[in-house]
This record gives sequence, structure tokens and C-alpha cells, in this order.
Amino acid sequence: MKKILVPIDFSKKSEFASKMASNVAKKYNSAIYLLHLIEFPSGITDRAEIGNYSIPESMLYLRKVRQRMQEFKENFFDENLQVFYAIKLQNPYEGILKYADKMDADIIIMGSKGHSTFEEIFIGSNTEKVVRSAKVPVLVVKKDNPEFNMKELVFASNFKMKDDKEVFKKFLDFADHFNSNIHLLKINTALNFESTYESTEKVKNYIADFDLPKHSINIYNDLSVEKGILHFAKEMNADLIAIGTNNRSGLSHLFSASVTKNLSSHALKPILTIKI
Repeated sequence: MKKILVPIDFSKKSEFASKMASNVAKKYNSAIYLLHLIEFPSGITDRAEIGNYSIPESMLYLRKVRQRMQEFKENFFDENLQVFYAIKLQNPYEGILKYADKMDADIIIMGSKGHSTFEEIFIGSNTEKVVRSAKVPVLVVKKDNPEFNMKELVFASNFKMKDDKEVFKKFLDFADHFNSNIHLLKINTALNFESTYESTEKVKNYIADFDLPKHSINIYNDLSVEKGILHFAKEMNADLIAIGTNNRSGLSHLFSASVTKNLSSHALKPILTIKI
């Protein structure tokens, strides 16, 4: 993992993501690329139209943004880390994906302003769009993590053999640098139930081609997949939850359409999403 992209808007969630990126970069000896995106004013569709606006005011604004970027860099990253920054005039969602491709990012680490439910982390936000469309893994951070630790990692999946195992390989590559305990998690629900034996065999077959470090196989029963993942993660005091996504339906291949509305925000962990 050589290049980490961190979109920032100077909010608290950007600070949380930056702290996470700093810690990950120290483990991987990665370079960090900060990206701040300025959306076009309403009605503007081309950079040439900016000339209709006050150039002195625009230049002053850009100078202030550059100053804030420099201060942000100094406040949240050690001097021994390679940290670069860019300011782009573009829609946030499109800008993040385009810049990730341009710089050949290995991972995107970004904050989320989700309120109190699992759903609000992703649905209807730029974060959700990036998660659904990014070619590289996306690590979503919602809360501050002053005591950085990646010891207990949960990989949640349905463990179907037809799924692209490259997702699992990328997860193992991420976990390798942290000497983590890996908890493989399959959720059974009343509407999609199978025996513990069947589920366990499915997981074993899925991981048979991999040389796994310390790991456990966990079959967990709950009212929904979402609840099961979060309840298990809470019981294990997990440091991170990893899941696969796909471009067509975002999270819907893994999560049911009915998402619990009242999950407490303190149960939310950093979530690593890897595109299938």
C-alpha cells in the first residue's frame, strides 16, 4: 500500500479520517494525498465561466484554502510522513474517483457524518457513492480512535464460492501489517437460515486456498444481517469491520432492504469496503 487518498473538508470527520490515515501510513510506509474539492457555484458548468465572477475574490478564497490545507497537514501528520495535497474544482463524488485513478491510489480513507444508524453511513451520501464505485478499497471512519489498534478484525461475508476471492485477498493484504486476529463472520437469519455445520463448511471451503494467520470462524444468528454484524463486532470489541461491495447494488447484496433505524452510534466501527 504505497498511496493513501484522504478527501478532506476540514470537518471533524476529516480529522478522524486523517488520524486513521496517519496511523495506517506509518505501518505501510505510505505516502498520503490530501484532496479538497470545491464544487462549482450553482449554474456554473465550465471553468471558463468562472471569469464571470470576481477574480480577486476567487484568488483570495483559494489562498485561504491553501493556507488551511497546509495548517491541516501540519496539525494531523508527522513531519517524517510524505504528505501531499491538492485542491480541485469539481463535484466531490466525481472528483474523488477521478483523482484516485489519476494518482493510482491503493486505498481511500474518508470520514462519514452518519448520525445514529448503520444505514446513514452510506445511503444517499458522497461516501456511499464512493464506496459503491471506487476501484480500490475504501476505509470509512466515523469516530475518533485515539488509541489506534487493528488487533481484532471482522470479515463479514456470505462466503459464496462464486464471489470474487480477490476481495478476501485484499483484506488479508491490509491485515497483514497489523498482526491481527481475524474473525470470519457469517450471519444466519430466520429468512436465510442454514445449520451451523453447513455454514462452517462453507466458510472453510472459501478460505481453503489462503494461508491465514490467527483466525476464527463464527456463525452468528440474529434478526438481520446488519444487526448480526454490529452485535458480533461489539461483543468482540472489534477494531474494524470488512465487507465486500458491488457497483450495481452497493451494499444490497449483503444487507437486507430493511435496515435497522435505531442502532446506537457508539457501536459503529471503522468499515473497510472492498469492491467485488
